[in-house]
Amino acid sequence: MNPSETTSRGEWPELSLADWQDTRDTLHLWTQIVGKVRLALEPMVNHWWQVPLYVSHRGLTTSLMHAVGRGVEIEFDFCEHVLRLDTTDDVHRRVTLEPRSGASFYRDVMAAADDLGIDARIMGRPVEVPRAVPFAQDKERRSYDPAAARRFWVALVHADRVLRRFRAGFAGKASPVHFFWGSFDLATSRFSGRPAPLHPGGVPNCPDRVQQLAYSHELSSCGFWPGGSTEGSFYAYAYPAPAGFADWPVNPPAYFDKDLGEFLLPYAAVRAADDPDAMVHTFLQATYEAAATLGGWDRDALEAGR
Repeated sequence: MNPSETTSRGEWPELSLADWQDTRDTLHLWTQIVGKVRLALEPMVNHWWQVPLYVSHRGLTTSLMHAVGRGVEIEFDFCEHVLRLDTTDDVHRRVTLEPRSGASFYRDVMAAADDLGIDARIMGRPVEVPRAVPFAQDKERRSYDPAAARRFWVALVHADRVLRRFRAGFAGKASPVHFFWGSFDLATSRFSGRPAPLHPGGVPNCPDRVQQLAYSHELSSCGFWPGGSTEGSFYAYAYPAPAGFADWPVNPPAYFDKDLGEFLLPYAAVRAADDPDAMVHTFLQATYEAAATLGGWDRDALEAGR
């Protein structure tokens, strides 16, 4: 391993978007290809919980899927910089993660899946992006910086730990901590148990029904997103946002972003803190309390150990 690379132990890595935005945008498109394979193979689960990826010991994984009578897993390995396609009957294929066109990556991923007998018929274009060039027509050469990809994975490992611990303090319905490849963020959501108003949709290149199903019930959602500030942000929002939500007090440097309609905590401030985990947990707890208290949730019934 290059000694300049950060390991999964110790400090939270620097994630300056100015240094890795091109690689981030590449991974956004590539994770959509793999995520759509999972969407094609797995049965529907409420709020699209069958489609995300998960942080793994080497990168991002689909977790175990099922196809042609056997199990299959696809994993972005940010240690060796390959996409691993592995089956439960010990058959393996590899696609190199390197600078290349989107069309080249798409072709190799689908060829590897086909070679394994996986019939994954996917919608061949990205979603939740302003310009949805079909994967097969994406001839632009995409950047891939291995060190940047690894740093992002290490940041996800830290964020996954904090989000899992926060999720554990809730006895009601809560999502896993999972990575949504459409919005390109690591997220978990808590639910009040009540239905929500119909979501208006309006996400670029994404059918309104997707958001309407995702937000069919009242929720308080939070996560980590490599955007919103110079190094990315932890975020939190409520749907529907109760009256007074934006004015709920949170500890600086967290603040409410009126344009996004959610609270943000800059990742750069977190990694510089004496206790990053405590800073994030305080932010997550405060913003959840804003949603639950102002929204009239039955907190006694929903919170573990309350």
